Amino acid sequence: MKSIHPTMHETEIVCASCGNKFTVRSTAEKIEVDVCSNCHPFYTGKQGKVSKAGKIEKFNKKYNLNQEGK
Repeated sequence: MKSIHPTMHETEIVCASCGNKFTVRSTAEKIEVDVCSNCHPFYTGKQGKVSKAGKIEKFNKKYNLNQEGK
Protein backbone atom coordinates (compact mmCIF):
# COMPACT_ATOMS: atom_id res chain seq x y z
CA MET A 1 0.00 0.00 0.00
CA LYS A 2 1.29 3.43 -0.95
CA SER A 3 1.88 5.97 1.83
CA ILE A 4 -0.73 8.74 1.87
CA HIS A 5 1.38 11.20 3.87
CA PRO A 6 3.39 13.89 2.07
CA THR A 7 7.17 14.07 2.39
CA MET A 8 8.42 16.53 5.03
CA HIS A 9 11.45 18.74 4.35
CA GLU A 10 13.61 21.12 6.35
CA THR A 11 12.19 24.30 4.79
CA GLU A 12 13.87 27.68 4.70
CA ILE A 13 11.50 30.63 5.20
CA VAL A 14 12.82 33.89 3.68
CA CYS A 15 11.28 37.32 4.33
CA ALA A 16 11.19 39.48 1.18
CA SER A 17 11.08 42.72 3.24
CA CYS A 18 13.99 42.35 5.65
CA GLY A 19 15.83 39.23 4.47
CA ASN A 20 15.31 37.35 7.75
CA LYS A 21 15.70 33.57 7.36
CA PHE A 22 14.61 30.72 9.59
CA THR A 23 14.03 26.99 9.21
CA VAL A 24 10.88 24.94 9.83
CA ARG A 25 9.56 21.57 8.70
CA SER A 26 7.07 21.67 5.84
CA THR A 27 6.01 19.85 2.68
CA ALA A 28 7.37 22.77 0.61
CA GLU A 29 11.12 23.03 0.08
CA LYS A 30 11.36 26.85 0.20
CA ILE A 31 8.85 29.54 1.24
CA GLU A 32 9.11 33.29 0.68
CA VAL A 33 6.90 35.61 2.78
CA ASP A 34 6.22 39.35 2.40
CA VAL A 35 6.65 40.23 6.09
CA CYS A 36 7.79 38.30 9.15
CA SER A 37 7.75 38.79 12.92
CA ASN A 38 11.12 40.55 12.64
CA CYS A 39 9.77 43.43 10.49
CA HIS A 40 5.95 43.45 10.96
CA PRO A 41 4.76 46.67 12.72
CA PHE A 42 2.59 44.76 15.22
CA TYR A 43 5.52 42.69 16.54
CA THR A 44 8.11 45.50 16.41
CA GLY A 45 5.94 47.93 18.37
CA LYS A 46 5.93 50.53 15.58
CA GLN A 47 2.21 50.18 14.87
CA GLY A 48 0.38 53.52 14.95
CA LYS A 49 -2.35 54.29 17.43
CA VAL A 50 -5.82 55.22 16.16
CA SER A 51 -7.09 58.52 17.50
CA LYS A 52 -10.79 58.64 18.34
CA ALA A 53 -10.79 62.24 19.59
CA GLY A 54 -11.79 63.68 16.21
CA LYS A 55 -14.68 61.25 15.82
CA ILE A 56 -16.04 61.99 19.29
CA GLU A 57 -15.85 65.74 18.72
CA LYS A 58 -17.62 65.35 15.36
CA PHE A 59 -20.39 63.27 16.99
CA ASN A 60 -20.85 65.82 19.80
CA LYS A 61 -20.98 68.69 17.31
CA LYS A 62 -23.50 66.85 15.09
CA TYR A 63 -25.90 66.29 17.99
CA ASN A 64 -25.10 69.59 19.75
CA LEU A 65 -23.77 67.81 22.86
CA ASN A 66 -20.87 70.18 23.55
CA GLN A 67 -22.92 72.37 25.87
CA GLU A 68 -23.05 71.61 29.60
CA GLY A 69 -26.43 70.59 31.00
CA LYS A 70 -27.89 69.17 27.80
